Amino acid sequence: MAEAIRAAGAYTDSTLRDRTIRKLNIRIVLFCFICFIVNYLDRVNIGFAALHMNEDIGLTPYMFGLGAGIFFIGYLAFEIPSNMILHKVGPRIWIARIMVTWGIVSCAMAWVQGPTSFYILRFLLGVAEAGFAPGVLLYLTYWFPAKERGRATASFMAATVLSIVIGAPISGWLIDAGEGLFGMHGWQAMFLIEGLPSVVLGIFTFFYLVDSPAKDTKWLAPDERAWLMEQLEADRRNAKADTRHSLREIFSDYRVWLLTLVYMFNGVAIYGVIMWLPQIVKTFGLTTAQAGVVSAIPFIFAAIGLVVIAKSSDRTGERKIHTAMSGLVGGIFLIASALVTNPYLALALLCICAFFLWSYLGVFWTLPTQFLSGAAAAGGLAAINGFAQIGGFTGPYLVGWVKTSTDSFSLSLITLAIFPIIGFFICMSLKANRD
Repeated sequence: MAEAIRAAGAYTDSTLRDRTIRKLNIRIVLFCFICFIVNYLDRVNIGFAALHMNEDIGLTPYMFGLGAGIFFIGYLAFEIPSNMILHKVGPRIWIARIMVTWGIVSCAMAWVQGPTSFYILRFLLGVAEAGFAPGVLLYLTYWFPAKERGRATASFMAATVLSIVIGAPISGWLIDAGEGLFGMHGWQAMFLIEGLPSVVLGIFTFFYLVDSPAKDTKWLAPDERAWLMEQLEADRRNAKADTRHSLREIFSDYRVWLLTLVYMFNGVAIYGVIMWLPQIVKTFGLTTAQAGVVSAIPFIFAAIGLVVIAKSSDRTGERKIHTAMSGLVGGIFLIASALVTNPYLALALLCICAFFLWSYLGVFWTLPTQFLSGAAAAGGLAAINGFAQIGGFTGPYLVGWVKTSTDSFSLSLITLAIFPIIGFFICMSLKANRD
């Protein structure tokens, strides 16, 4: 009889957990996922614009690589202040502000006239976007218990690849179809049309998001809200003794800097590929629209890898090795894709590379929250994400520099691949716990 009662209680608790997490995924993760798709598309559509913009405004490969990367300088400069403001004023207000601002700047990219205005607007776009990704990652810790956070984070970060899967064909099509629209070149019409949804979504965000479950959460039933609050409180009680709480402590913790290097080195390869892939596949003799479709294929595999690896990590509770191996295997296959001459085989190898290289994005962000909480979590996530954006500058810049120096995209890809392989060894040196 006692066993039957315990079994019934376990069943009820499991059902309650499933109901609550399902609502969180629909209400919070799905919405943030949509916002991130728009965000990431506005960040990387420059790679598709370059197919015609570079010639129209007189950009060399070196100039384009510098401008594509300079975005991350602005991003880095304002990342930590932005996330600290979010922690103070609340996610609803600050995320809405970020989205409206970046949407306006993204639209303004339609009117770049030459290298100088290109550099300035790319820098301002980085300033405007600063704090969005780490802000949402912090926001997820307000709502999701630690055991559920890996898949929630992976679902959110999957937008970084699905934005390209969806946006690559759309961007390529807009550049062709938008030629002459409002008297603009196609790439100008693309910037304008793709920037406006960010402004609209930003306004909607102000009225839609709820800062935390401690607020009035009408879309959660009383028992669901009580269960969630209990789980989050249990996470706080069970936090490890060495958990950092103050902002000052994060800068003296070597683990923050090791994780920054891991994220930075993976980012070198990821952003180098993202910004230049449309121009690489265009050398296959494709039209702009066809290059958009082909460029999307590896990111379908990247999205699958994000979910598969995060699910494996959540099931085992292991985080470090999943993160480290993603970079190692991804880097090896990136080198392999650069060494073959058959374009179909190169694309297949790049798909395998993408499956692993991008998959770390979901698991990685569970590592810093093992030893950061409170203000330190807000500042720490922003510091890691912010300083790691140096990789976002370095990757596109390196490809442009190597391509200009050697006229070889293959050598550019091999150069990129070295960085996540080094990141594997750095990550494996980190002491980490199982959840």
